[in-house]
This record gives sequence, structure tokens and C-alpha cells, in this order.
Amino acid sequence: MLRYAAIHLSVAMALAMAPVLALAAPYAALVMDARSGAILYSENADTRLHPASLTKMLTLYIAFEAIRNGEITLDTKVRISSRAANEAPSKLGLKAGQTIALRYLIRAAAVKSANDCATAIGEAIAGSEAEFAKRMNRTAKALGMTSSTFKNANGLTREGHLSTAHDMAILGRHLFYDFPEYYNIFSRRSTDAGLATVNNTNTRFLDAYKGADGIKTGYTGPAGFNLVASAERGGVRIIGVVFGGTSTNQRNAKMADLLDLGFAKAPARAATQKPLAPAYADVETPSLIAAAEPTTEAGEVGGYGKTIRISGAISKSPVPRHRPGDAAPDPALLVAMQDDINSALADAQQGPAPAANPAAPATAAETVARADAGLIGPLPRPADETAADNAVLAAAEPPAPAAGKPGIAVPETLPFQLVSAPPAGALPATATMAETPQAPDLASQTPRRRPQMVMLAAAEPANDMAAEAPEVVTRLSTSDGRVWGITLGKFDSPAAAERVLIKTALAESGTLADALRKVVKRKTGYEANFAGMSQDQADLACRRLQARAIQCFTLGP
Repeated sequence: MLRYAAIHLSVAMALAMAPVLALAAPYAALVMDARSGAILYSENADTRLHPASLTKMLTLYIAFEAIRNGEITLDTKVRISSRAANEAPSKLGLKAGQTIALRYLIRAAAVKSANDCATAIGEAIAGSEAEFAKRMNRTAKALGMTSSTFKNANGLTREGHLSTAHDMAILGRHLFYDFPEYYNIFSRRSTDAGLATVNNTNTRFLDAYKGADGIKTGYTGPAGFNLVASAERGGVRIIGVVFGGTSTNQRNAKMADLLDLGFAKAPARAATQKPLAPAYADVETPSLIAAAEPTTEAGEVGGYGKTIRISGAISKSPVPRHRPGDAAPDPALLVAMQDDINSALADAQQGPAPAANPAAPATAAETVARADAGLIGPLPRPADETAADNAVLAAAEPPAPAAGKPGIAVPETLPFQLVSAPPAGALPATATMAETPQAPDLASQTPRRRPQMVMLAAAEPANDMAAEAPEVVTRLSTSDGRVWGITLGKFDSPAAAERVLIKTALAESGTLADALRKVVKRKTGYEANFAGMSQDQADLACRRLQARAIQCFTLGP
């Protein structure tokens, strides 16, 4: 009798444990050398599994991309839909109908893993969750994530919403190299998300593992405990991925083992091979968000925005048809207008007439040659051009100081104010400039001040040539919202950075003519920046430079 009772008890215990075992999520792992993309270890890395909130890595990648493309800004006020407000936790607690700046949605999605914020980001960029999912899949394929399909922006379980450990490592590497100006958000222990201060879901691992600086956690019942982590030690950066952990502690311990393995196997010295830019041409022409009839999730009129595709640049601009009931335009007038247009185009193609003055400003080739030789600043003006020395101008090109005379040399494109030269016996003045604004700051709530030229008085009195001193830059104008800029990267020397600035200004004179060239010294090199631009000017300049395959990032308040 006792024997039968023991058998029944064993069967009962097995049946009780069966649901628990069935809930165990499939396991997968991968370790990658971020510098080269080399895979150092993998287990089930190409098995399609539930990514859970690792999905938000792609949502944020697309958000950063949309900001860079000028589709949206960090300060854009996003109206929250009922769909976003009703997402399951984790969430920030958004209410339907309220508006909130995009920067706060990004912070909460990255740090707290807020599902309502991720959905709101997708709707703000693409108009609906369905349209954003299409963009997610297009972007994933362009990044090389060939085994992933996405159905929503937050990673809540949905049939067909699947990814792999290998694809998530690829995405993590792109986030680090493609958007370094935003990557720091993944290492913040807490951040202001507008409605509240939120804490990082990955704080335990960030605090426990030396060199860890991101990236994203994820959890659902079908997915288990997921994590994509990145750590850097001694110039070696390793990316690890875990799918299907059984608990937070078990997942973190496994990730620590994987990263240790990676640091042990990775070479101490290896050339950094940044991942290629997304190959959209191999997938589909990227969509442009345009002001059009709003669409619903099903593509019907009634949503936030409409996605359209373009096949090429505009080649013709025909005269619009006149409205019904209005008299048709006079053909003679149209012919005269066309003649004026043709004449203007001809003048533009011929270029300006050569200056009669033999001491005209330097040509582009001469300017670049001076930069190569380390002669930073404008060419000197002829001695007879002194009429403007005592004028007060809003913008002009100041002369470089003559040898042995006080004064400063200012880049040609600097917008500045000129004042009359100081009288004889006055102290000579020099100028210094505050640091150029840095990359868009997701932590900042108040715009940064634009750099200003300020006056510093010299310790010694001027010599008897002080009366001949050229104009002095007093400060930059801060009007018209010109607190934006762009950066072209870091260089080994100030001369190299200035040379790139000059070449870029000459190549893209249409958008950079009024920008200030600024070389900023950093610990890792010299940044080549343009400052004193509006946000629209900075965005447009970066898009045009990127179209020329020139690296460019916007710098904002």
C-alpha cells in the first residue's frame, strides 16, 4: 500500500512540475569582438527566438536615424495615442491625449524599458504601429539582421515577432558605432523622463561588471531573461548576447562568463572596422515622412502621417494649372518669365565677373594651400583697403593682422560684429572663444549657450602702432536660434582639422557660408566643427554632406 502511495506521489509531483519546465525559454548566446565584428563564441545564435524588450534597441536606432535625417527632433512634442497609453507594463504612465517631448520618450524607453514610450516613438515617426513595423523590418534587413522580423516597437510577445542572438549583436554594434553621440544613454543608472525619474533595468550588471556600459535588457514569459551587453577594457570592446535566461541573476552571471571569454579570446590589438552604413539600396528605397493625408494602422485616412516613396530628384517644375473659373495666364507673360529664368540660370553658370583689383580675396586653391601649410585664417587685405577699418558692420571678412601688429586672424566664414579700432595708447585686445556645443544632450533640459567671443585685455600697454590696429571681434550673435552646429570628426592635428573644414566649406558653400569654423581640442584629437547655425541649417548641411559620403553629426543645445 505504501509502495502504491509513493508511486502516486511521484506521478503527482511530475505533473506539478511539468508546467514549470514547459515555461523554460530556449537558450542562445553569442560573443562578438565589436572592433571587427568577429564572432568569438556562439550557441544557438541563429535560432529565431522572442527578443522581448531587446526590440527597443531597433526602435531607438530608428529614432536616432530619424533625428539625423531631419524627420523629427528631440524637442518635438509627441501626442500620446490611446494605444500607446494602454500598453502593458513596464511603462512610464503616459495618458492618452497628453504631449511630451521625444527626448523623454527616448530616455524612458532606453533606461526603464517603457513599452508605452516605445509605441509612442514608433507612432510619432511612422504614423502607426503597423507602418513603424514595416520600417523596422526594412531597417533590420539593411543592417544585415537577416533572420529577424518585427511586429511592434516595444517587444511585447506577438506571433512572428522574432530575432536571433546573432542579429541582436549586429544591432548592438551598429548602435555603438553609428550613433556614438547617443550611446551613453544606455549606461545611465537613472534619468529624468519628464513625468518621473526612472531607473535603469540593467543597473545590477552595470555596477557588477568592470567596463560594462550597456546595452539593453528584455523579459517576457516566452522569451525568458534576455540581455545584450557591451563592455570595454584596455581598448578591447566585447558585445555579448544572452537569450532565455532563467532569472536576472542567472542571466547576469552567464553574461559575465561570456564577456570574460570574449576578453580572453580577443586579440589585444586589432584594427577597428566600423560596420557599413545600412544598405537600404539593397532592400528598398527608404521612406520619407511627408505632410499628407493622415493614415490609420491599416493605411486608411485618419492616422498621424503617411509614408510615401520617391524615385529620384525633381527634374521639372511646370507652371501650375489655373483654377477653374480663373482667366488663363497671358502667354506673353509666361514667355517673359521664362526668358528671365533662362537669363538668371545663364548668369549663375557663368559665375561672377573677375575682380579688377589684383589683390582680390584668395581663390579656393590658395585657401586650401594655406591650410596645408598651417596658415590658419584669411589672407591679408591690401594696404589701401582701410576705409572700413572704423566702420561698424554686422558681418564682413576681417583682415589678418600685419606682421608685428596687434590683432587676431579670424576664419573667413565667421559671423561677427566689428567695432572701430582702439585709440592709440589703449590696451590691445585679443579674443578667446568658449567651447563649441557638443552632441545632442538627452540629459539636458535647458538649451546650452552658444559659444561667444569675449574680450581679454592684455597686461601690457599697446605700442605706438596701436592706432593702426585692425577691427576686433567682440562676440558672436546669438539671435535667430543659431545655437546648432555640426562636427566632421576628430583629427590628429589642428591643421588637419582646419584643412578639412576649409575643404568642406568650399564644397558645401551653400549651407556653410555663414557658419563658424571651429577646431576643438579633445583628449583623443582635434574636432572639426561648424557652429553658429540654426537647427534647419545644421540638419540640411549634414544630410548634404552625408550624401557626399562625408561623415557628419549635428551638434545641438
